[in-house]
Amino acid sequence: MFIQTEATPNPATMKFLPGRTVLDKGTLDMPSKETAAQSPLAQRLFGVTNVGGVFLGSDFISVTKTAGEWQHIKPAILGAIMEHFMSGAPVLAADAAPQAGGDDEFFEAKDAQTVATIKDLLETRVRPAVAGDGGDITFKGFKEGVVYLQMKGACSGCPSSTATLQHGIQNLLRHFVPDVQEVRPV
Repeated sequence: MFIQTEATPNPATMKFLPGRTVLDKGTLDMPSKETAAQSPLAQRLFGVTNVGGVFLGSDFISVTKTAGEWQHIKPAILGAIMEHFMSGAPVLAADAAPQAGGDDEFFEAKDAQTVATIKDLLETRVRPAVAGDGGDITFKGFKEGVVYLQMKGACSGCPSSTATLQHGIQNLLRHFVPDVQEVRPV
């Protein structure tokens, strides 16, 4: 098994590509060891010293470190991923489900069409680019011209996420949806 690695814009996060499907649908963000019970793969990765977060996408795994240098941590992470896939164990526990978004969203009924357009733009233009960097972004709400988004995986805590939100996503949404005035993280 050959696992490729890619740096992400977040220096504390690295993207691992095992060359096979990780999740059939959705994503799964586990920002702490306590949230990893839903994934045997994540539990194995949290067993590696200095692993502080695991994010699972369709064909990648993003791992966030708490300390140390990647050159020392990466071999153990590669070993844990390889051992997991070679063991035949499932990526998700039987009762776990990937996150698809949509829960805890807020917006007024009169804004439903605007929200539908925002979600479509996020799904078709933003999420693929963000996934390329080892993360995900989900719509959380729209109120008084402000779009609220949640950054996950490599994007959560990334030094360039503010620029991505304010200059990239905000400009895109403002261009296509005149009602959008600002984009904020939650």
